[in-house]
Amino acid sequence: MKIALISEHASPLAVAGGVDSGGQNIYVANVARQLKEMGHQVDVFTRRDRALLPLVSDMEGVRVIHVPAGPPMQLPKELLLPFMDEFAAFLIEFFRREKTPYDVMHANFFMSGLAALTVKAALGVPLVMTFHALGRVRRIHQGANDGFPDERFAIEDDLVAQSDVVVAECPQDEADLIEHYQADPARIEIVPCGFDADEFHPMDRATARDALGWQQDQFTVLQLGRLVQRKGIDNVVRGVGLLKKAFRTSAQLYVVGGNSDAPNEKATPEIARLRGIARECGVADQTNFVGRRGRAQLRYFYSAADVFVTTPWYEPFGITPVEAMACGTPVVGADVGGIRYSVADGITGFLVPPRDPAALAARLNLLRRDPALARRMGEAGLERARKEFTWRGVGESLAQIYMRTARLVPAKTAEERVAVPLRAAAGASFR
Repeated sequence: MKIALISEHASPLAVAGGVDSGGQNIYVANVARQLKEMGHQVDVFTRRDRALLPLVSDMEGVRVIHVPAGPPMQLPKELLLPFMDEFAAFLIEFFRREKTPYDVMHANFFMSGLAALTVKAALGVPLVMTFHALGRVRRIHQGANDGFPDERFAIEDDLVAQSDVVVAECPQDEADLIEHYQADPARIEIVPCGFDADEFHPMDRATARDALGWQQDQFTVLQLGRLVQRKGIDNVVRGVGLLKKAFRTSAQLYVVGGNSDAPNEKATPEIARLRGIARECGVADQTNFVGRRGRAQLRYFYSAADVFVTTPWYEPFGITPVEAMACGTPVVGADVGGIRYSVADGITGFLVPPRDPAALAARLNLLRRDPALARRMGEAGLERARKEFTWRGVGESLAQIYMRTARLVPAKTAEERVAVPLRAAAGASFR
């Protein structure tokens, strides 16, 4: 197959950890690599956000096309919607010039979907859609802090109605599509995110701590990902504060992520807010901001930590808990969205309510007091990650969806369509 992956703001070549660079970048990069390894021809279309970028870059045999749409500079994704007509026009002309036509498009995020709908109308290329975040659900959780216009909702309605297939990343994502967008369950496929076993696997904790310069005998909590308010990092800081105040237990918190390699409040304003909260909670000297790190370094952080914590308000999937599990580290995560699916409560870690630092502190204290429990949870998480959440499995599932959408293989029967949501609810593998 010849496949067009469209990801307007999330380039597979970007370093993850910035405000607009995270799970979607990782998803697109790994899906593209897996499809290429399976023998498919893959092109990724992303917005040109730097003047010196070439039109086409190579990523391990995958073409990454930098689409001229809007000024060639980095802009918040909330400001990109006005440039999607230009993005779509480029796609149509590029597709028309190709000697071999595209069999299918896979759009990632609603703005990519908007551009892809224009291409579908002009050229008839089938469209698979993954939202990665839903506007109406985001608005429920973020309210006035949601920087996207209400126009997003109508665009998403059109995409749900007109896409050939909508890919949900977990059962909660599917439920939200049906409840808030009246999506047809027969056109929803559930495919989770994953991890790369070559990239993430357990390593000796003492070795990892030596490599990072961490103390060997200190209970250590890790938070890793984009530094934005909805990720609930303030809740983690407060949880560490309550761990100290209520349980007389001191922990070191390491926060990895940001818009620069060195922690910088100007480049990443969220750091300033979090430092203020740490001071209020009496844990300023226990809260360490590391800055952004490359993918090759992340395994050391996951492996060095006693526990990985992520407590966002809203998370369609969340790749970092799976990466932590793949490194054999127990996870305490918010009982929301995809984290509710990836973290098996009481088995691979614990689920806690978002915005509840007392509940988080209690679970951290339990893991601190019972290292054997933490070790068992880490082992169970590793087994679950390897069984349920690999990029290879994700690529194989998506390839089957693409082939059915492009009518290269027969469509699913009604019985098969019913079986998948039932398996999802039971936490079964999609491989």
